[in-house]
Amino acid sequence: MFSKEDLKKAWDYVWNGKGLIPLLLNVLIAFLLVKYIIYPGLGLIFNTDLPVVAVVSGSMSHNGLDFNSWWRQNEDLYVQRNISKEKFLSFPLKNGFNKGDIMVLYGTKIENLNIGDVIVYKNPQYNYPVIHRVVDIKDTFETKGDHNLVSDPNPVRKDQIVGKAILRIPYLGWVKIVFTEIISSVV
Repeated sequence: MFSKEDLKKAWDYVWNGKGLIPLLLNVLIAFLLVKYIIYPGLGLIFNTDLPVVAVVSGSMSHNGLDFNSWWRQNEDLYVQRNISKEKFLSFPLKNGFNKGDIMVLYGTKIENLNIGDVIVYKNPQYNYPVIHRVVDIKDTFETKGDHNLVSDPNPVRKDQIVGKAILRIPYLGWVKIVFTEIISSVV
């Protein structure tokens, strides 16, 4: 077994050592902490298996436009669904969000979802979850990206919904996007 002195030396080497090996050990420890302690802990707190997602497309972007300018360009798409400007202004995340943002999700009951909520759902056509706004609710959910000209082609079933977006953290998702792109270009 390791003595207390051996553990102290190892700790000092990992956290204070110079060179590539201590750096790689720090990255490995950080990865393991996030993947196996922090992320599952957040999932437990936020009632979803996917408590945090990085936005990987611009489908919810308002292209830097102020709300009124964006609304003038998109008004017809929402008015057709009986969503007025005043109603849209009451929606969460009414100014959209951008590729590279991080969204914090909460696993909510299906009956608590409303038109205007931004949900994340699993779409079998993609390897990643989709995050779009609910624009109509029947037996299924009609969703649409704020930037898109049409609704999503397939209605979202209740069993596909992962959670509801409750918080946006700007730009932090670029870390994941860049890392994923580097890994995919190497493989």
